[in-house]
Amino acid sequence: MFRALVVEKGEDGGTQAGVQTLDEGRLPAGDVTVAVEYSTLNYKDGLCMGSGGGLVRSYPHVPGIDFAGTVEASDHECYKVGDKVILTGWRVGEAHWGGFAEKARVKAEWLVPLPEGLTTRQAMAVGTAGLTAMLAIDALEAHGLSPDALHPVLVTGASGGVGSVAVAALAALGYKVAAVTGRPENGDYLRDLGATEIVARDDLSETVNRPLESERWAGCIDAVGGAMLARVLGQLAYGGSAAAVGLAGGSEVPARIIPFLLRGVNLLGIDSVLQPYEARHAAWRRIAAELPMDKLEQMIQTATLDDLPRLGSEILKGRVKGRVLVEIGAAGG
Repeated sequence: MFRALVVEKGEDGGTQAGVQTLDEGRLPAGDVTVAVEYSTLNYKDGLCMGSGGGLVRSYPHVPGIDFAGTVEASDHECYKVGDKVILTGWRVGEAHWGGFAEKARVKAEWLVPLPEGLTTRQAMAVGTAGLTAMLAIDALEAHGLSPDALHPVLVTGASGGVGSVAVAALAALGYKVAAVTGRPENGDYLRDLGATEIVARDDLSETVNRPLESERWAGCIDAVGGAMLARVLGQLAYGGSAAAVGLAGGSEVPARIIPFLLRGVNLLGIDSVLQPYEARHAAWRRIAAELPMDKLEQMIQTATLDDLPRLGSEILKGRVKGRVLVEIGAAGG
């Protein structure tokens, strides 16, 4: 038997989430069973605990798009009992039961081994958000970004999960970081993570008629999308790139082609869901080696399975700062 946060749909089409005790026979098919130690709360999880946002295929459902823990049973040669593992992506927590449970059963190819020097707690303090941030940094650097750039790197949605890790990681790598927030009270939090400049959201929300503005940013990790991303594209330095990791501000980007033609800027899409094993493994090794783990403690709040229905509603309203670390079977660390 194991405890899990289960979302059920009623006859009226409404959903309700609550903690239940389940038999292990309820677990879905898979060749590796993991005793989950930690998970995290992400925006997608909030959707899956509510209306589903078109993500959940069937009910009852266990959300949780990432987790870290210890292999409890394995029918795959790559993993043995006792191995520490991480799971992100592959629509786990959406189309497949996820990490908001004491046990999870998944396909071996969805897992990566926990890198040396990283605990399961630290891995989920980073979680999908941190993996996405590191993939974005990798992509920007592959397109020429370096710490000696004249201009800072802009991070939009900087107080959120991806943004917080992006600010800390970029600062640790030696970049000057400008952090965008709509809440002035988050300024000290972002400076503590390493931001050298705080940019008010309103400064980038105003629509301008000019397709090109003064060069302000060497690059950008953008979690907002919409009109703000369009504005940022016109402010990138020559050859600069923006890595799109979210769409909190809308899925339509009213951009013009001029910055691409006259400044050679790039718009890069970052997907963390279907990344191949090699890319995920490399990103996690870089996280273990280069992310300042002391900064993680500044950006996390802890929660239990019982807290998740309330927090799921809060994250959809933009009221969750930083990372929510869900302690499930946390003794393994």
